[in-house]
Amino acid sequence: MIESWNHFLKSQGATTDGGTVLHYGDPAAERAAAENGTIVADLSQLGVIAFRGEDTATFLQGQLTNDVRMLQADSAQWSGYCSAKGRLLGNFLMWRQNEDYCLQLSGDILPDVLRRLSMFILRAKVKGRDASDETVRLVVAGKQALAAVNAAMGAVPAAAMHSVAAEAGQVVRLGDDKFVLSIAPDHAAAVWQALRQSATPVGAPVWDWLRLSAGIPMIVSATQEQFVPQMINLEIIGGVSFQKGCYPGQEIVARSQYLGKLKRRMFLAHVDAEAAPGDNLYSADIEGQATGTVVNTAPAPEGGFDLLAVAQVESAATQVLHLKAADGAALTLKPLPYALPE
Repeated sequence: MIESWNHFLKSQGATTDGGTVLHYGDPAAERAAAENGTIVADLSQLGVIAFRGEDTATFLQGQLTNDVRMLQADSAQWSGYCSAKGRLLGNFLMWRQNEDYCLQLSGDILPDVLRRLSMFILRAKVKGRDASDETVRLVVAGKQALAAVNAAMGAVPAAAMHSVAAEAGQVVRLGDDKFVLSIAPDHAAAVWQALRQSATPVGAPVWDWLRLSAGIPMIVSATQEQFVPQMINLEIIGGVSFQKGCYPGQEIVARSQYLGKLKRRMFLAHVDAEAAPGDNLYSADIEGQATGTVVNTAPAPEGGFDLLAVAQVESAATQVLHLKAADGAALTLKPLPYALPE
């Protein structure tokens, strides 16, 4: 987190830990605001890798799961980066800002992903860098999000997964009521104050809950190289192109799509116990072995934790899933906001 921005957020009542805003004094009220109102959250816990150079689009096209050629100055994408075995090393929200292609991802995996991607640049005219502290990134979500962002930034994209440049920075629209802002640091305080006129400041866990409730996964260090993209529904949210050329793991990703039914999928669930990414899930039909893995978690407004988890489709449909052990806390499945393939 930019040190001056950290000081500013603390002056606004933020409690921070290692560059992550935990809360602004009343986590329960913040969770309630996320359910019923409009919120603004700092995204400093996430990292940004920026690529620049005349070969950038060609280079990223050969590395990522989505069709980077379609990423125009006014658009945004979900995408992923796989190992040669088709397992996700990371996933991103991508947009273009000035000369850069920006890849926002979990901050704990940024050094590893940047190092791996940089290994393949070779003679291409492209450079990648950790650009996390070059901008202040905020997310605004809720009923008044569109009006709040328009008032603070002076522009909003007309449709989801589109982007627009404003004087203060870039505005990326994730959906009808969710916006990511990538702001020049010298504009950040003024944008924040404008947003606060109609949005409640919340900590990172509250945004995590909104994101996972929308069925949007995030690969973290505990889950790297565990899932092919379809297991975390990346193709459903538009993060995989099956028409583009080769990239690491492409054959395995394509085979998972076209040959047979996928045995594991990501589900949304609630559990009345503390859960963390990488925790195993168990069910009675698979004795002695895990039937699934927790992808992301966040405290739920009603107590307990909501989570995204990849599990055996058959087990999720016919069995009760349990957290960490066969007799662990039982999960209650919740509907995702999109349909899974049959």
